[in-house]
Amino acid sequence: MFSLNTSRLYDQSTFYKSFLRDLGRAQSRVVIESPFITKKRMSLLLPALLKLRAKDVRVIINTKPFEEHEQAYQSQAIWAVGIMQDIGIEVLMTAGHHRKLAIIDDGILWEGSLNILSQNDSCELMRRIESKETVEQMRKFIGIKKWC
Repeated sequence: MFSLNTSRLYDQSTFYKSFLRDLGRAQSRVVIESPFITKKRMSLLLPALLKLRAKDVRVIINTKPFEEHEQAYQSQAIWAVGIMQDIGIEVLMTAGHHRKLAIIDDGILWEGSLNILSQNDSCELMRRIESKETVEQMRKFIGIKKWC
């Protein structure tokens, strides 16, 4: 069961190092919900995503439709989605999407305010929770079983 003792807080300067470590340990499935996608952030994450696919880890990304991205960033989102699809990542687009979370192997939940696929110059937080029960609660809450 989840308790504050089994979770840890991260900010924009500490998140990616720990998140990349978790991605490197993934064995079966990674789900990332991030409303926005930028080329800069994808350039950091792409090597890890390629390694996941090479290990046959299922990767699912849920983001906003292209037309909901700011015009200046639409081409970056289109570029990133194309690359992800080319390497076998499943990309879903949900209108009005604004959740920021990741689920790794149904045992680790990252949730907070940080856009995982686009964060750049903002003060954010993410909480890492290692709990199968909490992951299952989130999966049910967001309806993940419908598309995953």
